[in-house]
Order: sequence, then C-alpha cells, then structure tokens
Amino acid sequence: MSEAAEREVLALAERFFRAIERGDVETVRQIYSPQAVIWHNYDSLDERETGQNVEANLAVLAGLPQRIRGARYDVWYREATATGFVQQHVLRGTMPNGEPLVLPACIIAKVEDGHVSRIDEYFDPAIRARLYAAVKAAQEAARS
Repeated sequence: MSEAAEREVLALAERFFRAIERGDVETVRQIYSPQAVIWHNYDSLDERETGQNVEANLAVLAGLPQRIRGARYDVWYREATATGFVQQHVLRGTMPNGEPLVLPACIIAKVEDGHVSRIDEYFDPAIRARLYAAVKAAQEAARS
C-alpha cells in the first residue's frame, strides 16, 4: 500500500470513529460499503461470514448516546494494513447507572474502494453484559 493510500485509510478510520462518538449514523452509513459485514467475538463462529449487516449495526450505534454518556474512543494503536486497518482502543463513557465504562477492544477492518467492507471486533463480552444490565435497570426504573 502506498503512503498516500495508508493516509487515506487512516483518515477514514478517524472519520469513522469520530462519527460514532458524535452519534452521526449517516456519516457511518456513508463510510460502510452497503454489503459490509460486522462480526463480534461473542457472535457464533457459524456467523463469521454473514455477521451483522449495516442496518443492524447502525441501529446499535444510533442508540449508543442513550446507553453511554460521553462515549469516546481512546485509540492506543492504529495502523494501516494491506487490506484496511487494525485499531486497539478503549471505549470510555458513563453507563446509565453512573458507573464508568472502560471497554478495551481491537478492531480489524477491511477497506475496499474507500469504504469499510468488514469489521471483526474483539472485546470482553462480560463488560458488554454489565453495560446491558445497567441499560435494562435504567429502563425498568424509568417505567416505575
């Protein structure tokens, strides 16, 4: 990959994660290729090829501001690869119960024709479970 291509891929990665932080789902949609696949390490290995589609992923991202106040990515490492980029980061914010969220993760992204066509995301599902439990408790408290 040329230096110019590496710069473009890294700028795309930066734009992608900043859009998620802002809750800018339309920019994320534009960055994804229409047929992008998003797979998480807690998904079934049988789903590795099909994963989550763009619309399902955007629905999750659209709800991020309600589930995590002040969500931000602290990027430890980001590097262009022959097929896209790899990134290690910590997703930080505040869960609905007031507890801090600290979610270390690794993303392997494939980029084709200037769009993210695949993401493989790895993180501790126990932290995700704590977040979802806090969201559920907040929803139940709001109904009471």
